[in-house]
Amino acid sequence: MSSYYSRSPPPLQHPVPTHPAFIPEPPSTPGPGSPPQGYHRYQPQPHIPDFAAWGMNDSTAQFGMQLGQSAVAAGHEYVQKNFGGFIPLSSLKHHFNVSNSYVMKKLQIILFPWRHRPWSRRVRRSEAGHTEWQPPRDDVNSPDLYIPLMAFVTYILVSALQTGLQDRFHPQILGASASRALVVLLLDFLFVKGGCYLLNVQSSSQVTDLVAYGGYKFVGVILTLLTGLVNPSRTIYLLVFSYAFAANAFFLLRSLRSVVLPDLSSTTTPVTVSHAQRKRRITFLFLEAVMQVVYMGILVRV
Repeated sequence: MSSYYSRSPPPLQHPVPTHPAFIPEPPSTPGPGSPPQGYHRYQPQPHIPDFAAWGMNDSTAQFGMQLGQSAVAAGHEYVQKNFGGFIPLSSLKHHFNVSNSYVMKKLQIILFPWRHRPWSRRVRRSEAGHTEWQPPRDDVNSPDLYIPLMAFVTYILVSALQTGLQDRFHPQILGASASRALVVLLLDFLFVKGGCYLLNVQSSSQVTDLVAYGGYKFVGVILTLLTGLVNPSRTIYLLVFSYAFAANAFFLLRSLRSVVLPDLSSTTTPVTVSHAQRKRRITFLFLEAVMQVVYMGILVRV
């Protein structure tokens, strides 16, 4: 019994394979920019509309697309030819070149113009070597079209809100408010433009400058309308309207001075003004400032 337990177990024998082992070669590493083997890079296909579903063949569709492109090009050429000289597209781009800080500072100047200094605009030399006005982003005294446009839209909305709170709202009020505002802007522009023509004012300011200066009055009008929403007394309402008118009038007096009486140190076209011409132009500036009470009075009556 003891000899049975003392024997060591027989050694283990592993089976010998009858076929040689096959180890597949690993796939080659793709180079940079080449897709892996066995996979295809996704290539987005351009979306081609199915014109056959609309009852058109390919030739008709191509002709229509060419006709549309020709119409767009002709329309762009017509606008550039007929309106490019009146309102250049480059001028519109210049007047919408604003920043958040400019908008905040400009609104502060419009509402509180009493202590603002200086009022003269800055000039710069372009790449072609000509002097031009700096954009509103770089000069807070430069007129812009962003604030007048936003104030114009806000005026229409606030007018509709006021009539709605008074149970007088009708969809036609939106169109009536927009028409009233456009007529006031046109009258103000024609008055300034006609006065500059009669006084032989030769300034580098463009049509967009005058439209921008005329559109700043909507800021004071909106302030007056917002005051009317809280149902104040008539005295408070008149005080707010009077302040808005006075601020806008003072703002125009100082801003339009660069147009009517250009400063020789900050203008792109230096001119000489005689004493008599200077006196008439100052009178015209005061008349334009006084006319703001009429324009703003029409706008606040919604």
